[in-house]
Amino acid sequence: MSQNTLINPALIGKYDIPGPRYTSYPTADRFVDASDLSALTSRSASQARPSMGRSLSLYFHIPFCDTVCFYCACNKIAAKNRVLGTRYVDYLLREMSLKSRDLPGKQRVSQMHWGGGTPTFLTVEDTQRLVDGICKIFALDPEGEHSIEIDPRRADVTRMKILAEAGFNRVSIGVQDFDPAVQKAVNRLQSIEETRTVINAARDYGFRSVSIDLIYGLPHQTARSFDNTLAHVLSLQPDRLSLYSYAHLPAKFMPQRRINGDALPPPTEKMAILQSAVERLVSAGYVYIGMDHFARPDDELAIAQRAGTLHRNFQGYSTHADCDLLAFGVSAIGLADGVYTQNDRTLDGYYAALDRDELPIIRGWVMSEEDELRRAIIQSLMCQFELTFTELERDFGHLFTDRKGEPFDARFAEYFAAEFEDLRALEGAGLVRIEPSRLVVTEAGRYLVRVIAMAFDAYLRADKGSTRYSKVI
Repeated sequence: MSQNTLINPALIGKYDIPGPRYTSYPTADRFVDASDLSALTSRSASQARPSMGRSLSLYFHIPFCDTVCFYCACNKIAAKNRVLGTRYVDYLLREMSLKSRDLPGKQRVSQMHWGGGTPTFLTVEDTQRLVDGICKIFALDPEGEHSIEIDPRRADVTRMKILAEAGFNRVSIGVQDFDPAVQKAVNRLQSIEETRTVINAARDYGFRSVSIDLIYGLPHQTARSFDNTLAHVLSLQPDRLSLYSYAHLPAKFMPQRRINGDALPPPTEKMAILQSAVERLVSAGYVYIGMDHFARPDDELAIAQRAGTLHRNFQGYSTHADCDLLAFGVSAIGLADGVYTQNDRTLDGYYAALDRDELPIIRGWVMSEEDELRRAIIQSLMCQFELTFTELERDFGHLFTDRKGEPFDARFAEYFAAEFEDLRALEGAGLVRIEPSRLVVTEAGRYLVRVIAMAFDAYLRADKGSTRYSKVI
């Protein structure tokens, strides 16, 4: 894949519109209050249970940070007192106990992720206490994908050794930018050496994958300065890289009000940063996985994409597509038995529900068969860059019963007639190719795959013109 086909400034300029990131479908902003779920189904959110025989994915949200990075849009709490983490772990253990009451023994966990916030805000003792609690209830697969987000300023060689012994084998490391002026402007001072120390320790202690997160579009960034950051990053030889676009939404995210909007790179410079960054990553041998993610060709994500088994969930891309997701902690979102659930976003609400011996669920969504179909379509586009009609016929052919005598692709096109109108326009722009048996995202369309997926989003189509999302680039 060449950089010239992956990044087309004219196309990106035309299609850089607001749109979801599709870590779920329907997207979380469509969820309804938990009390309203009974109107959609006879089951309540608390009755959703993982399927028998399927392995699990676990997510733990640790919301605390020592300091606030001004660009951050995550659900986090700035704090110095580690006692807050001790109390929080107490409640995570309570939540696990409640959710596991009806589980048939220890279920196998193929994937676990700790995010935040900063998971290493927890003391070593509280980290071990949480790991021990997990292992009492669940069976962590030693060959599974167990990852944790790390702030190198809050970790060291000893902490990486402890995390490896606890069963973590993948680490995601926040960098964003190494330029001192950029770091000062976003309140995140982090040296190359402390980052290198943590990465080297991860490799020394057997972590199978190291991922680095970068952000382009931050104040004082230029194509030249960001190229210097990339040179340092590539010297660290990460297995995976994420290249996120900064969305400046100070009205929505209070910490961003500390960023001087006049210092942000203008659109032409931001595009130049993206274009040169992608060129450098591809030239260095990284494969574009999708949605801002790159990986080495021998990384499990790249292998899964070639095999057609790549999956996408709230933690990003994954090699485990057949898992129910149980999520713990404030604001955490899970999916089990066709039901999305989201926990209370506040510590007070989260703690109060568990004190009442209740799950702290405040919102959710029960998926219909059509939701399942559209979710499968969007997953396929986001993960494989194509949609094969025969695979959809195998799993969802029963939804098209009124046209049984016709080929599935004709029935599919008729069912999604409005969507295909949009797709034909995208085909004319060179983003997709419509074939008799499949829909293919072209190389020029891969960095705009969110726009292509949006054509199949029934809820987005119903409120076309909404600007509730950040732009896709």
